[in-house]
Amino acid sequence: MGALLDVVLPVFIVIGAGYLVVWLGWFAQSGVDGLIRFTQNFAIPCLLFTAISQLDLAQHFNAPLLISFYTGALSCFALGTIGARLIFGRSWEEAIAIGFCCLFSNSLLLGLPITERAYGGDALEANFAIIALHSPFCYAVGITAMEIARARGTASGAVVLKVLKAMFSNALILGICLGVAANLSGLPVPGPLQGGLDLIARAALPAALFGLGGVLVQYRPEGDLRVIAMVCLLSLCVHPAITFGLGTALSLPDNEMRSAVITGAMAPGISAYIFANMYRAARRVAASAVLIGTALSILTAWVWLGLLP
Repeated sequence: MGALLDVVLPVFIVIGAGYLVVWLGWFAQSGVDGLIRFTQNFAIPCLLFTAISQLDLAQHFNAPLLISFYTGALSCFALGTIGARLIFGRSWEEAIAIGFCCLFSNSLLLGLPITERAYGGDALEANFAIIALHSPFCYAVGITAMEIARARGTASGAVVLKVLKAMFSNALILGICLGVAANLSGLPVPGPLQGGLDLIARAALPAALFGLGGVLVQYRPEGDLRVIAMVCLLSLCVHPAITFGLGTALSLPDNEMRSAVITGAMAPGISAYIFANMYRAARRVAASAVLIGTALSILTAWVWLGLLP
């Protein structure tokens, strides 16, 4: 439990610092909006480009591992979207943004360090395999669903073009695609350029968390607690349970099972809020689900660590 606190509490300190300075009026809300745009359009794309361009894609690809994890993720997206629409009466746009919260677990900021602290640095190969496809898969699902929902009554060909335009005008997707292209081409990134990208990438996660804290001053969870509870239940319990069941059926080795289940058991990541902010839908739910889910991760991660071999 102490190791988990060492991992999770720094996250809360950064979020709390953002909340405090905005609440005290030391940092303007317009500055928070600019910070979120910086992370969404520049810093996180640089982080994704750098990570993917340097990853050994062939070595880390493992179909049973990815099927186990991403079937759980996609199932939770469907359950979250349908639940938000049919049970809570949200619009399709809001329902999809809420479903995205259930889809996008915090694989990088929580899943990676918790797995490392629990099982050591040698246990992270499966984590990197999941992370390599995480953003492309989740954004492809979320953007496609959202653009279809927003294009009601439009001809199918026009919808496809709209989805492709939305995906490839998104800075996060562009960062991923450029990273894959650089990886497959084998061409090295010039040293000064890579140095600049590394500097921007290092600012991505702390800036995003600080900005999230500032956002929470504006978006309170009043009236959304039942929806947030649904998101946390799907993210922290249902996703890892599906992953564990499929992993057992597919005879995943213990090290891969641990990485997949622990990653699946993480709270919604900061990208859940970034996606909601992109479409200006369910931003209050997304921001609160990230915060509350991260707090609950202290308990649920401890439980899953106890259940795993």
